[in-house]
Amino acid sequence: MSTVGTAREEFYTARAVLLAAVAALGGFLFGFDTAVINGAVTAIRAEFEMGSLLTGFVVSSALLGCVAGAWLAGQLADKYGRIKVMVLAAAMFIISAIGSGLAFGPWDLILWRVVGGLGVGAASVIAPAYIAEISPAAIRGRLGSLQQLAIVTGIFVALLSDFALAAAAGGAAEELALGLSAWRWMFIAEVVPAAAYGVLALRIPESPRYLVKQGLPDKARESLSQILKTGVEDRIKEIARTMTADTKSSLKDLRGPALGLLPIVWVGIMLSVFQQFVGINVIFYYSAALWQQVGFTESDALIITVITSITNILVTLVAIASIDRFGRRILLMIGSLGMAASLGTLAFLFGTAPVVDGEPALSAAAGPVALVAANLFVVFFGVSWGPAVWVLLGEMFNNRIRAAALGLAAAAQWLSNFVISTTFPALADLSLALAYGLYTAFALLSFYFVLKFVPQTTGKQLEDMA
Repeated sequence: MSTVGTAREEFYTARAVLLAAVAALGGFLFGFDTAVINGAVTAIRAEFEMGSLLTGFVVSSALLGCVAGAWLAGQLADKYGRIKVMVLAAAMFIISAIGSGLAFGPWDLILWRVVGGLGVGAASVIAPAYIAEISPAAIRGRLGSLQQLAIVTGIFVALLSDFALAAAAGGAAEELALGLSAWRWMFIAEVVPAAAYGVLALRIPESPRYLVKQGLPDKARESLSQILKTGVEDRIKEIARTMTADTKSSLKDLRGPALGLLPIVWVGIMLSVFQQFVGINVIFYYSAALWQQVGFTESDALIITVITSITNILVTLVAIASIDRFGRRILLMIGSLGMAASLGTLAFLFGTAPVVDGEPALSAAAGPVALVAANLFVVFFGVSWGPAVWVLLGEMFNNRIRAAALGLAAAAQWLSNFVISTTFPALADLSLALAYGLYTAFALLSFYFVLKFVPQTTGKQLEDMA
C-alpha cells in the first residue's frame, strides 16, 4: 500500500481511493437511474400514447424525488450517519427499478420514478460529503472527482445497456423476455448495481466528522486511522474545534444576511443551478429521441448516445488528473466558455436548418457538425462543471453546516434539472434553436458568476473552510 506525504499528514492512497470508490457507487446509480430513460422514452411514449408535456413529466418526474431526497439526506445523514443513508438509497433504487419495469401506465411509472429520484437525491448528497470527509486535503479534489466519474460511468452503462437490450429485441418496444418489452428490462437491470451498492456500503467505516459530532472520538480515531498514517490526533482535535457534538446542522444554521442565507450557501446553490441550466441533461435524457427527430435511425441514435457517454468518461479522467493541479475555478471558467461556443453552434445549426414536416432537417454537412458540437459540449462540461461542482459542494462548506448546506444546494440542483428536463420537449416543439440559445446564454452567465463569486478551495483542510 503506497503512502503519500503532505506537510501535515501522511496517508494511505490505495485505502483512501477504495473508500471513495465505494461511496461513489451512489454516483454510478445516480447516473444510471437518470440516464436509463434515454433509450426507453420513445417506446414508452408510443405504448402509453403520451403527448409532449406528459412525456417531459415522465422523464423529469424522478427529479422531484431527487429534490426531496437531497434535502432529506442531509438531515438523515446528521442524525443517523452517512452509511445508513447509503443503504437506504440502495433500497430506493431497487424498488424503483422493479416498479418502473412493471409499470402499467404513465402515472404509476411516474410514482416509481419519484421513488428512484429519492435514492438519486440521497446519493447526490452523501457521496460527495462522505468522500470530502474521509479524504486527505492533498488529493481531495481527485477523490471528489470520482463522484463525477461514477456518474458518467453509470450514464455510459445505462446507455450501453439500453442499446444492447433494444438490439437483442429488435427495438426498445419489442418483447425481449418473460413477456416484457426491452424498455422494461432497461429499468429492471438497475437492480444488480443497486444491490452491490447496499452491500458494499455496509463494509466501509463511518465518516470521522460525523463520529466526532456524535461524541464518539474513539470510533472517529479508528475511522481516520484507516486512511491517515500520521496526524490522526491533530485531525481529531481540528474536527472537534470546528463543531459542537451536541448540535446538528439545520436550515437555521444556514441563515445569513444575503437574502436570508449565508453568502457561501448562495454560491453553492447558484453553482448547482448553472450546472443544470446549461442543458447537460438534455443530452443524456433526450439525445436518442433528438437524433431520431433530426433524421437518424433508432439504432444510430442509440450508438451516438453511447459514444457521447464514452467521451464523457474520458474527459472526466482528464478532470481527475488536473483538478488539484489547476484548481476548481480555472476549470469552471474554461468549461463555461467552451460550452457557450459549442451550444451556440448547435443553436445556429438548428436555427438555420430547413423545416420538414415540422422538424428541422440537418443537411449532410450540418449533421456531422452538430454531432461534433454536441460532443464538444460534453467535453467541456465533463472536464469542468461536471466534476468541479460536486467537489466544491463537498468541500466549500464548514463542518458545522456541510450536510445541511450540501442538501439544500443539491435540492436546488435537482429542481433546476427538473425545470430544464420538463420544458425541453415543449421548447423543442417550438424551436430547437431557442432551446439551445437559452442554454448558451446560461453558459456565458456561469463564466461571470465563477469569476466574481466562487472561492478557491484547492489544498485547504475542511477545518479551514470559512
